[in-house]
Amino acid sequence: MIEMTPITIEGHTFTAITVRLPKTNFMAVTSDKGYIMCGALDVGLLNAKLKERKIIAGRAVGVRTIEQLIEAPLESITYEAENLGITVGMAGKDALLKML
Repeated sequence: MIEMTPITIEGHTFTAITVRLPKTNFMAVTSDKGYIMCGALDVGLLNAKLKERKIIAGRAVGVRTIEQLIEAPLESITYEAENLGITVGMAGKDALLKML
């Protein structure tokens, strides 16, 4: 099952996506500029193989819900996210606000 729902953070609307898979969930929250995602995100791949795309993204691990994803500290980020002032350890919601 795939769920897409709008969520609001400090008056700004983002899209939350959950894909329910056997034994796990795939989750992301996106803005028009970038996104945060669960542990399935391969930040190393984005930084190495897709660097020219300048993807703005962050990864949080150990999360099981969208609510946990937006509250969790980011474990890794892309180079482009870092260029926006997003840092490892920043809460997902704070990173999303920088992606506006």
